[in-house]
Amino acid sequence: MENSCSIRYSNKHMKGQGVQQDDIWQAVLGEIEVSLSRGSFLTWFKNTCLLKQEEDLTIIGVSNIFVKQHLEKKYGGLIESTLRKQGATVGQIEYKITPAAGRRRDLGNEKDFESSQLTSLAMPANAGSSVQNLRQSPNGLNERYTLDNFIVGDGNELAFAACQAVTQQPGTKYNPLYLYGGVGIGKTHLIQAVGNALQARNPDAKVLYIATEQFVREFVQSLRGRTAAAFASNYRSADVLIVDDVQFLAGKDKIQEEFFHTFNTLHQADKQIIMSSDKPPRDIAMLEDRLKSRFVGGMSIDMQVPDFETRCAIIQLKAEGHQVTLDPEVIEHLATAVQTNIRELEGALNQLLAWCDVRNLTPTVAIASSLLQVNKTRPKHLSAKQIIEKTARHFQIPLEEMVGPKRDKDIVVPRQVAMYMLHEELRLSYPKIARELGRKDHTTAMHSVRKITQESQVDAALRNAISEIKEHLYA
Repeated sequence: MENSCSIRYSNKHMKGQGVQQDDIWQAVLGEIEVSLSRGSFLTWFKNTCLLKQEEDLTIIGVSNIFVKQHLEKKYGGLIESTLRKQGATVGQIEYKITPAAGRRRDLGNEKDFESSQLTSLAMPANAGSSVQNLRQSPNGLNERYTLDNFIVGDGNELAFAACQAVTQQPGTKYNPLYLYGGVGIGKTHLIQAVGNALQARNPDAKVLYIATEQFVREFVQSLRGRTAAAFASNYRSADVLIVDDVQFLAGKDKIQEEFFHTFNTLHQADKQIIMSSDKPPRDIAMLEDRLKSRFVGGMSIDMQVPDFETRCAIIQLKAEGHQVTLDPEVIEHLATAVQTNIRELEGALNQLLAWCDVRNLTPTVAIASSLLQVNKTRPKHLSAKQIIEKTARHFQIPLEEMVGPKRDKDIVVPRQVAMYMLHEELRLSYPKIARELGRKDHTTAMHSVRKITQESQVDAALRNAISEIKEHLYA
């Protein structure tokens, strides 16, 4: 019975007698949990179990193909060494997708779950696509943004760990906490999740979340209504102040002065300040130096674009929120097509599910591809020359060498990326792509596009390079 998560562990491979396999696996999870961030553990290990243990074969049950791929790729060595610590004789390790693993919601330390207010692994069905659909509390926080439903990957693991630390020691650990990164990568979710966790731990605390644009509007209204003192008192009496998109303070002198004094009042009283922005403080033009200095006085963290496995996990859980089970190929297609923006990723998923629901169809790769293509919008001015130039500039390759005859590896790879970009962004034909890069044979373009498509799914550095080139193209 390999599909059961409670098979007895073979006595001859374990210390002691009559030990349950499930008990051993929970011991393994306990060891792993202390070596990972809480988010990584919840995302990749929570719904796993031990299906089989023999001298030559260990089978671990997982809930879906993306967990399987991630454990194989990143955590295989950790799992093997931890099993050995528990006395197991480990040979080959296999990961098997099984419903039994998907139903395991009780692994880990439940007391820790309660203390950190981690309540549900299901993603909000419409998170990010419609703010109005999220339940908002009087303190400005959307209560469905939690640490538990934040998917952790390589690009945001440090930010998640810092946020966890703040929930344990607000005002003293990482104060201020400043998260920055591109649009739609989860900054708002994460900073509001900290606020929700802190509010849940101390219901009497005054936790305030506000977007900078709203802060500006309220300040202007307070000046017009001669209520500036009340405005200042409201924010300076907060125990936790969370401010989203602080880059919008730039160029507003009176607002910056007000925020400076609010910041100082809170910081000197050891009240927690959390901020987000699309760029680091030093890169915010027209932001006063005294604010830049204070913003970097605690912990500043760059949140990166989610990698392929993380995007797949996000789609998987958001689909579950709609009570829909997607074919892995459909999930992988969406995760490959939308690489830089979680909101855009969810928007593509929502559109696919809505389109298929109205027509009573099962989502397929063909349908997803068709919808993504129809809705793919690009600046009219974007040209093949611009794509090639931006790609060459990113890789620091002279343009003449990109289109020239040289076949050195440090030139070939950027040239292949440029061909991939021409195919993905302009949908040029292969012969046209080849001509734009100075090639005579269109099969070179076909090979390059296929190669970069495949490698970008497993190579995080390559994916990041493509994402950065796109950001510069559409900036």
